[in-house]
Amino acid sequence: MNVLVINCGSSSLKFQLINSDSEEVLAKGLCERIGIDGSLTYQPAGGEKVKSAKDMPTHTEAIQFVIDALTNPETGVVKSLDEIGAVGHRLVHGGEKFASSVVITDEVKKAVEECNDLAPLHNPANLIGVNACQKLMPNTPMVAVFDTAFHQTMPEKAYMYGLPYAYYDKYKVRRYGFHGTSHSFVSKRAAEIVGKPYDAIKTIVCHLGNGASVCAVLNGRSVDTSMGLTPLEGLVMGTRSGDIDPAILEFIAKKENLDIEGLMKVLNKDSGVYGLSNGLSSDFRDLSAAAEDGNEQAKVALEVFAYRVAKYVGSYTAAMNGVDNIVFTAGIGENDKEIREEICAYLEFLGIKIDKEANAKRGEEVIISTPDSKVKVLVIPTNEELAIARETVALV
Repeated sequence: MNVLVINCGSSSLKFQLINSDSEEVLAKGLCERIGIDGSLTYQPAGGEKVKSAKDMPTHTEAIQFVIDALTNPETGVVKSLDEIGAVGHRLVHGGEKFASSVVITDEVKKAVEECNDLAPLHNPANLIGVNACQKLMPNTPMVAVFDTAFHQTMPEKAYMYGLPYAYYDKYKVRRYGFHGTSHSFVSKRAAEIVGKPYDAIKTIVCHLGNGASVCAVLNGRSVDTSMGLTPLEGLVMGTRSGDIDPAILEFIAKKENLDIEGLMKVLNKDSGVYGLSNGLSSDFRDLSAAAEDGNEQAKVALEVFAYRVAKYVGSYTAAMNGVDNIVFTAGIGENDKEIREEICAYLEFLGIKIDKEANAKRGEEVIISTPDSKVKVLVIPTNEELAIARETVALV
């Protein structure tokens, strides 16, 4: 079966067409600036990447251009829509309503809309993509795969905040966690690589990209994760602050005369390693180059990032009463050997030893710990699109 995987934002739409039997990516691309001037980037397997201007007033036109590209007689990879067996949609927030992927129905869409307050920027955009696909492909089954679903196995002691219970009771204020599709995919693959049953292994996944989170996976179940009600909590990230003293908000608001909107901009857009480097960059490659050239603020930003990751790994080792595997994934986790080495240096008390030659590899599936390391440390490239395709096929 060919599965079309859709990741829809407010003005963008990423897509991949995946053959579920071979798990080969037949084509992929990106629609950008939807509702503005519009462009489509399309690349068939083994072919050239082509970017073209397209008039996309809405996501419906964007989906139509994707379909046109996939079925193009010269550069397409399928002859007609009949060769697309299902569509898998990434949906960000399922709240407490969804603990697994589901076939999309009107009832499901209504339930997702009820979670919009929890993800006001993402859920409405995700649903726009669903509606656009349903309009153009009314007879094709569609599946919702939620970022939050994997973490619905967390116990109350992990997801409850130290706030008045009424806020949970009335508004469902609690830790939800994100990057669930990635944490699930990577932790399962780690169990396969080390040859242990997924339901009998303790794994900590470090999804380190511009957005970053750590997840404790105990016997195949997420039992804790660093992101919270929103993706702002947890690690220091590209532009997000991560954990801070809440009283800082009042202090800064008074000093800078900021309202809630201004504060949230600071926390989400102006902080993280970008803020720590005094606005130098949120790109770790730029920060690493600057640090090598003697930029002290860039060096400190990288150190803060690695330190925070190591602290979370240490705390999740305690939460699971041990750890068998630590896995690095996503852009930084897969490619930055210095960050991996620095994080692992804090964890030598666990008996971790790193093979520097293996750790020097970039973007590869590799065990970077030595044979005598008491905890295996792996790098596993994440593949959320493939994970969504697998979830989709399992339901249709």
